[in-house]
Amino acid sequence: MISADAASPEGGIGATIENAVDVVFNPIATTLSNVVFANVNVFGIEFPWIVAWLIAAGVALTLYFGFVQFRRPLTAVRIARRGLGDDAPGEVSHFQALTAAVSGTVGLGNIAGVAIAVTIGGPGATFWMVLAGLLMMAVKFAECTLGVKYREIGPDGTVSGGPMKYLAKGLAERGMAGVGKFLAGLTAAFILIFAVAGGNMFQANQTLEQLRAVTGGEEGLLGGSTGSFVFGVFLALLVGAVVIGGITSITKVTSKLVPSMTVVYVLACVVVIGMNIPVLPDAIGQIISGAFAPSGVAGGALGAMIIGFQRAAFSNEAGIGSSPIALATVKTNYPASAGLVAMLGPFLDTVVICTMTALTIVIASPQSWIAAREAAAAGEALPGGVSLTSDAFGTALPWFPYVLTVAVVLFALSTVITWSYYGLKGWTHLFGGGRRSERVYLVIYCAFLVIGSVLTLGAVLNLADALVFAAALFNIIGLYLLAPVVKKELARLLTHLRGESEPETSADRPEGPAEELVE
Repeated sequence: MISADAASPEGGIGATIENAVDVVFNPIATTLSNVVFANVNVFGIEFPWIVAWLIAAGVALTLYFGFVQFRRPLTAVRIARRGLGDDAPGEVSHFQALTAAVSGTVGLGNIAGVAIAVTIGGPGATFWMVLAGLLMMAVKFAECTLGVKYREIGPDGTVSGGPMKYLAKGLAERGMAGVGKFLAGLTAAFILIFAVAGGNMFQANQTLEQLRAVTGGEEGLLGGSTGSFVFGVFLALLVGAVVIGGITSITKVTSKLVPSMTVVYVLACVVVIGMNIPVLPDAIGQIISGAFAPSGVAGGALGAMIIGFQRAAFSNEAGIGSSPIALATVKTNYPASAGLVAMLGPFLDTVVICTMTALTIVIASPQSWIAAREAAAAGEALPGGVSLTSDAFGTALPWFPYVLTVAVVLFALSTVITWSYYGLKGWTHLFGGGRRSERVYLVIYCAFLVIGSVLTLGAVLNLADALVFAAALFNIIGLYLLAPVVKKELARLLTHLRGESEPETSADRPEGPAEELVE
């Protein structure tokens, strides 16, 4: 999700266009944001109701599915590695679909957003962030199971799935066809708008800013409007070359890019932690004690909890309805297999990557972070989150911030690639499919990469962020109503894996004894 300040053009025609667009969209964005991100008061602490809505779903579905994320993680890992047979209907393997979904969630929020979270909420926010990430695994499991259950497979084998399908078809089964169709249309529109703005323009803008910072600033290679335009065109051509091949082409890239960027980033964090190993026990102690008795945090323990929950909810996108679009393409006859694999996403995104960012900052404790915490306690403006993480990296080796820049670029690129597919499914739901329609969308999507590199259009970004979280309201209502379907699919999968089902077809048979896939 959008979590950092985008850079605006300083003058000229770019500023004129920017101001004209903001005048139109600002009132809409402000009104919608005030509704979607409206605060509720709990024991004197205010936080967005949408966060409470998401976390409550995590708690409810964790209980309803019998703590599936804690009982079936090894089954999920084994299915991700081995699948359930490549002859099953679908387009990609479980692992490829998982990497596509993770690439859509892992982005600048894992770096910048987490840095701001441990600044405002203190080290203790990390504890609650991890807890929320674990709870949201159940939400991801439910929505991605439904994504496969109600997907549609065309004559050419291409798959369309996601909230647009399971809201329409699932609610129709419960006698609410009109409501389901209406909510599916709204969700498709919201995802499409966010894909073009937040998953596209914002990522291009922030990637350019990071590269500009390490190439001489405004006087460097990427300085000025010409450098921005050239960068935007290059990025559009690069992304276009990948996404034109559809989900198969996208997952071929993400299946290599996601593991690579995760390893690069985590190893860099490990180096920083390793060079500060004597203070590791103290840092962990700060995280644990700060979760229940923090110092210098507004609202005390509740304040730290809210900040941690908020960061986790905004980071892993569980409940938004985006990941089911990617997981719907899995080759499987058992929808719950996609759900189990999908729940590894919040674990990687929040529990692993976000935690590594937080631990790196806490253990390195750069002076800029200490000063930022004091500023937060005083209610003053904060520096950018990426700069705080960069300073933490810089405590290890002077050139380590360049490693962070590489991670930022890879994270942003992976997000742009995956959200192109999410937006495409929203587009085809609203305007119909076909080669011509899809090509029109991809041209528009790539064109907005260039626009995002040159302009900020802050009001449009704010509007997109509010819309995609509004989709969570509808999506989670659907998850509650369709939860019994998910539970039945989980039971069917587990029965199959134990070898208790009817005789298998070659499309259903795992690569080896089925029992080995169940822990």
